[in-house]
Amino acid sequence: MTPVTLDYLLLIEALCGVSAPRKRKLDDGTIVEGSSAKRSPTFRHDSVAFAPQQVQLQTPAVPHPTSTPARRPFAVDESLSLQRHRHCKLLGQTTALDATLIGLGAFNDKNETESRVGTLRQVGGSEYFSTHADADVPVPDDETRALAEIEATVGQHGPALIDIYFRNVHPSYPIIQKSAFLDRLHHGDLQFNPPLLAAMYVLALAWWERDPELAQLAKPDTARLEFIAVNSLTVAMQRPKISAVQAGLLLLQRAKASTWSLTVQLVALGQDIGLHLDCSSWSIPEWERRLRKRLAWALYMQDKWSALMHGRPSHINAADWAVPEPTVEDFDEQIPPFVNPTSITTTTNQPASEENDIETDPETTKGLTIFLQLIKLTRLLADITDLFYSSTAKSAYARAGRFATTLVLNRAKPVQLRLKAWYADLPPTCKMDNYTSGLLSPTAYLHLAYFATEITIHRRIVQSLDPAHSDPYMLYICRSAAKTRLISALDFVNRLKPEHLEAFWFFASPTNLELIGTFGALLWVTSPGVEEREFYGARLREFRWTLGDSISIDSA
Repeated sequence: MTPVTLDYLLLIEALCGVSAPRKRKLDDGTIVEGSSAKRSPTFRHDSVAFAPQQVQLQTPAVPHPTSTPARRPFAVDESLSLQRHRHCKLLGQTTALDATLIGLGAFNDKNETESRVGTLRQVGGSEYFSTHADADVPVPDDETRALAEIEATVGQHGPALIDIYFRNVHPSYPIIQKSAFLDRLHHGDLQFNPPLLAAMYVLALAWWERDPELAQLAKPDTARLEFIAVNSLTVAMQRPKISAVQAGLLLLQRAKASTWSLTVQLVALGQDIGLHLDCSSWSIPEWERRLRKRLAWALYMQDKWSALMHGRPSHINAADWAVPEPTVEDFDEQIPPFVNPTSITTTTNQPASEENDIETDPETTKGLTIFLQLIKLTRLLADITDLFYSSTAKSAYARAGRFATTLVLNRAKPVQLRLKAWYADLPPTCKMDNYTSGLLSPTAYLHLAYFATEITIHRRIVQSLDPAHSDPYMLYICRSAAKTRLISALDFVNRLKPEHLEAFWFFASPTNLELIGTFGALLWVTSPGVEEREFYGARLREFRWTLGDSISIDSA
């Protein structure tokens, strides 16, 4: 018998109690072993497992006169994937650890049981994670040194940069639980995840010059911060946590730093902590469930738009994606108020602070609405790339021969109708003309993504056209439709205002601008006549002038 097999059998024995000492069962079902009592496995929702104050209120404990008051726990202490000194990994259905066998173990009030592979935590009926101490994973660097380098780079400007981040980035890209972050910051806990903190600073520095006070001072070294973030992220990814995914996604919002390899790593890391699963009924804090849903869809969008940008196959498959789309309620920043378990008086009826309420600021509401609409658009984009650019689609068009255009058009019509319906149903807050003079508006990146999606369809249609075999009327209709889309996209670029240009831009925006130029060049070189060729040449020269002299877009 191999050591691996032996270890596995020993684990099963430990979980199932095969070789355990004799136990006796009380009338209430409690299993007694020695002097300790363990209950048979029972799934506990967060209303019990993560609300100790409710239990204490029923049976209040009287503190010992000499006892030291318990430290106020931070919100992340109760989480599954944001604990400061522990990390977790999802136990998938096909691993050697079968969920049914694990369920035979004895679980405590936190839905945890000890095993030879670490502490196993049940979050749902058949969903389990193995949790491990960060110290158990040796790494070549330490967080303390990385944090010191970060703070040395930003100096005394850290608080101002955090304020800029939550004012300009967070409303449009809400992948951080603001209240949980500020909860630690306000209570003096500065031991944040180094790559996450550095990435937040890096993005915030894009608005340094817009701050009247900061603009007069020397700007921190952005390249140095990004270097620290990338290197510390490599270390952080060895201990799977939500914070590592957040850090990676924020770094990828920098267009120059957006790489396919890091995107793929983040997808794998997200799967490691179960972001691809529906956590709606998991026994984790409600705020963490909301955060997981938002973060999961941010990862989904990163994967799909990166695949378009780099011409690569997506790594998130519909068959293995179970996350429901977030709703407005999932942007609630509220976390339950802390109740000291040694106190009989409860604070559960106290009103939440302003920072913990659902954001009601119009610009913040606009940001989250745009985020939700981009999710819907990205799902459309995923279908479009599968239909027109996957390897199977490419083979189908090759087999169709001179009927390839007909096949493309038949596939295009349903998604074009869906895209048209998406645009028609955009909320008023997402319209381009819905902005206040002098206030930054991130609406433009959503509309640019829409034009890029439209162009992705028409690009394939134009590529399939063969003047030697295509019906002349079909050729005319297809090229006319493509021309209309190009003109609309070019006019959109010309209408951009400073309020749009200086706001947050999704990481794919620079490439989406390039796709407009690429589409124009495709129509130019395939023009059947001199007049049409001259038209596209003139529009492309105008587009290049606009980009060179008027528009400079970075994702951050």
